[in-house]
Amino acid sequence: MGRRRRLKFVHLASTVWFLLGVGYILILALREAGFNWWVVFSLSGHGAVMFFLLISIYLFAIFRGIGSSQKEQVEHPLTSTNYYMVFYLIAPFLGGLAGCLGMIGVSAISKFLLGVAWGTFGMTFLVWVIVDPVVVLLEMLLPASRRHRSGRLAVAKARREKTKMDRERLLAEVFAKEELNLRCWRKMLKTKAEKLAMLLTDDKIDFKQAGYEAVDIGVSAWQIGGLSCMRELRNMAIDLCRQNGQSKAIVDYIPVWWDGIGSWRNLSFQ
Repeated sequence: MGRRRRLKFVHLASTVWFLLGVGYILILALREAGFNWWVVFSLSGHGAVMFFLLISIYLFAIFRGIGSSQKEQVEHPLTSTNYYMVFYLIAPFLGGLAGCLGMIGVSAISKFLLGVAWGTFGMTFLVWVIVDPVVVLLEMLLPASRRHRSGRLAVAKARREKTKMDRERLLAEVFAKEELNLRCWRKMLKTKAEKLAMLLTDDKIDFKQAGYEAVDIGVSAWQIGGLSCMRELRNMAIDLCRQNGQSKAIVDYIPVWWDGIGSWRNLSFQ
């Protein structure tokens, strides 16, 4: 069993122990307040789901922190050590042990268990909520920690900026390449665009024959540049129709004619 798996197991066991202690305190408080057992079990049943969700989220956060190297040893010379991590994780057990020692001589089982539960709760709260944040804050105020953190943040910022610049340069290259392709396609497709515009506007051409010719043109455009080339060719044909003052009289059959060519689907031009 690796170090991280052992730490996860210890933390799971300590968390379960802590929940048992808190649960015992709550149940005993409800009983002393005069609630019947069926009321206690009813309340615990309704709260079981919330407890499970909260603990699942909490354990996920802790396991992620244990499993990753979030703490730099230079910035956290104490809390990054194995001794401190073990002390942090076994805090509930230490509290339970302190409660046992404090309740020596108590004969009543309920009071003895209550002392153990309060010891568990008190030590866990003290270490996890008060001591650990204070120690981490003091570590971050050390000169060496501050210098290392500043350098690390500067390196991370430079890396992010470089990634952003690389992404922007890549996008610029893609747009430039696309614009170059469009210019080349406009030269290559001029005749085909004129033919398509004629098929859309000439009423004397048989509609079925016009569809066959449009399909041949669409296949050619697909072979030249795929879906983008087909869209550009269609736009060129529609623009030619508009330039000739026929935009109101035409019906755009191109999406229907080209449906099924390559990855072109009807209305895919939108």
